[in-house]
Amino acid sequence: MKKYFLSAAIAVLTLTSCSNEGTAVNTVESMKTPQMENFDKAFKSLGDPQNRPTEEERKRNTSELSDRRKALLVPASKELILSTGITEAEMTRKTGNDMSQIIVWATQIYMQKSDKIRQNIKSDK
Repeated sequence: MKKYFLSAAIAVLTLTSCSNEGTAVNTVESMKTPQMENFDKAFKSLGDPQNRPTEEERKRNTSELSDRRKALLVPASKELILSTGITEAEMTRKTGNDMSQIIVWATQIYMQKSDKIRQNIKSDK
C-alpha cells in the first residue's frame, strides 16, 4: 500500500512540475505581440512544401535565403519593424528596401522583444 501511495505522490509531483513548465511556455507565447506571432508564422512557412528551396536553389549551396524565400518574410518583417514606432520612410532610409537588411533588423527586434518577455516572466516568479 505504501508503494502505491509513494508512486502516486511522485506521479502527482511530476505532473505538477510539468504543468508549471507548460504554463511558463504558454505565458511566453501569450505575451507575444500579433506582429511577433506573424513573424513566427512567416519563418515557419519556409518549411511548407511549396516554400522549401528548389533544386536550383539547393545547387547554389549558399547559406543565404533565395530572393523568393526572402519575399515570404519581408511583409511580416516590415510589420514588426513598424510596430516599434519606426516610420516607413525611416525604415526605407535605413535599409534601402534591401530584403536581407529588413529581415535582419526584424530578427533583432524579435529577439529583443523575446528577451524582454523572458525577463518579465522571470521577475514575476
